[in-house]
Amino acid sequence: MSQENVELIRRLQPAPDVDVAALFRDHAAWTALMETMAPLLHEDFKAGVRTGFDAEPQFVSGPDGLRSVWLDWLEPWESYRTEITDVIEVDDKRVLVLARDYGRSAGSNSEVRLFASGLWTVLDGKVAAAEFMTRDDALKAAGLEE
Repeated sequence: MSQENVELIRRLQPAPDVDVAALFRDHAAWTALMETMAPLLHEDFKAGVRTGFDAEPQFVSGPDGLRSVWLDWLEPWESYRTEITDVIEVDDKRVLVLARDYGRSAGSNSEVRLFASGLWTVLDGKVAAAEFMTRDDALKAAGLEE
């Protein structure tokens, strides 16, 4: 089952050329995305951000919660894209996604590179949680410290 979880989470990741800022900000694009994603989300789906390894993540519920988490994160960025570098099976329920993210603020021509990650939980074949944090914190949370 865990390889199926990895494939499920891999399918949910944006392509490297997708402007995630535009995707989450545009109502029509968000609605289309949710039409695709909704059947893959557990009825108790939650999303959150961990601001430090020892900090408790602040979770919000449902697809609208996921959107609010991303809109908060994307607030300073005019454009934002992500390149998935690895998708790792942690255990029979959790999948770690490692990424390089690139953000460009308004008025700038250059991108800032960030190392990002998400720790995803799958229950009953559906995504139950998505927790976003730094790469180091995600590796610790997954028990995979470098």
